[in-house]
Amino acid sequence: MTNAIKNMFEKVSGPVLESIALLLARLGLGGIFYRSAASRMEEGSWTQLTENAVYQFSEKPFNQVPIINGEFGAYFTSFTELAIGILLMIGLATRFGALAVIGMAVVIQTFVFPSFAHLWTTVAVWVALALILIVRGGGIFSVDRLIGHKFG
Repeated sequence: MTNAIKNMFEKVSGPVLESIALLLARLGLGGIFYRSAASRMEEGSWTQLTENAVYQFSEKPFNQVPIINGEFGAYFTSFTELAIGILLMIGLATRFGALAVIGMAVVIQTFVFPSFAHLWTTVAVWVALALILIVRGGGIFSVDRLIGHKFG
């Protein structure tokens, strides 16, 4: 490898560019979960779900998850998605939030949408982004870095 090419790779693989990529991964993944939760909330409320959201968790395919279905499932899932989304977008407890994404992806893939097509179109992307965040953390543009949390 010539010195010019080596220098180019060193310049584009620094901590700032890596952190920009991690920020985009956090915003993209966190945004998916935040928007999913927000779409189930009543207009102007952060605690009240729509009747349709509660109904959805009482019917197939959402009621296939053991224990977490019906009204409890709707609230549990929505508040979990909301928390995961916010944590990832601001970069607080990034690794924990990314691990929670993997847990939700496994549950969704196993019980809600167990098709192979769903695995490749949705779940594989979520898990790939989450694994990157678990391995690398939130980057320098995260609350974890701001507060000096080495496991974030």
